[in-house]
Amino acid sequence: MSLYKFAKFIVTIIFYPLYRFRVIGKENIPQTGPVIICSNHISNLDPVVVGITSHRDIYFMAKGELFENTFLRKLLLGIHAFPVKRGLRDRTALRKGLEILKNGNTLGLFPEGTRSKTGELGKPLAGAGFFALRSNATIIPCAIVGPYKGGKKLTVIYGTPMNMEDLRSRKASAQETSDAIMEEIRQLLENYQKDNYIT
Repeated sequence: MSLYKFAKFIVTIIFYPLYRFRVIGKENIPQTGPVIICSNHISNLDPVVVGITSHRDIYFMAKGELFENTFLRKLLLGIHAFPVKRGLRDRTALRKGLEILKNGNTLGLFPEGTRSKTGELGKPLAGAGFFALRSNATIIPCAIVGPYKGGKKLTVIYGTPMNMEDLRSRKASAQETSDAIMEEIRQLLENYQKDNYIT
């Protein structure tokens, strides 16, 4: 068993009863082919939650400083994380992300770039749009609805694949594409509240 699958198994055992997960729309994630899962960002645990609620192995970016420690570097690489220099246009990280998608794998992104302290959606960065436009990946919007409190229900919603044909054919900007992705996430959150999924 790989380190990724072992870690996922252990964390799943701990997190599912702790946060009483409700996962909606998991079937929207394609079984094969390149996929980008784009989620809102409300906690440092979001990558873990997306990782254990998806049936795909997911690659995430992590801040470069974490890879300076030899042991931590090996651990992070083992669970499919790769370094990115925050605040800079890190061409190495961009190439790595595109390589992951070219190989038919799944890339997990948080378009806002940083977690929201209020839970409200923030302005997305252009990164998610860059990967969406430069690849033929299926884009899956994802919404995480908290709170992250033991015993409270935590809901993860995977939306239907976005129709990227128009954005790609007219060569929309990366920022415009990120904005469109964030709007899909916003719709997931609004529909969740309107349909009163919370129990």
